[in-house]
Amino acid sequence: MFKRALALSATILISGCSQENTTAAAVEPASNSAAQESAPHQMTDQWIGRWVGVEGLVLEIRHEDSANPGSYLLDMQYGLDADQHGTFEGQATAEGIRFTREDGEQLLRQADGEATGLKWLADKENCLVVQPGEGYCRN
Repeated sequence: MFKRALALSATILISGCSQENTTAAAVEPASNSAAQESAPHQMTDQWIGRWVGVEGLVLEIRHEDSANPGSYLLDMQYGLDADQHGTFEGQATAEGIRFTREDGEQLLRQADGEATGLKWLADKENCLVVQPGEGYCRN
């Protein structure tokens, strides 16, 4: 009887500790994401400037004049054809910069060279990607 009570007590203690850790872990990311949600442009402001892809793909990010914080102009050559070029208005989100072009709504997000899906950029560490096969990096 004593052994059973001791085993039950140990089980309760262990389960209580694991619930505490789970609760603490769940609360921590929420506060982090809340900070990012309140000012997502703080991350994306660091992206301002020129980014280079492969075979002539290029992306230039700048602040949109007289716009709210987190509003950008994306001047990009995003494909090999001449009509795959343009300047698009973008808005900072917690995930990156959202913008719309002829091929639909897009999300520009931070990644490494491997995530671009382009072997020429695979060893790069500081990259932005729209979709696999469309990525831009800085050295």
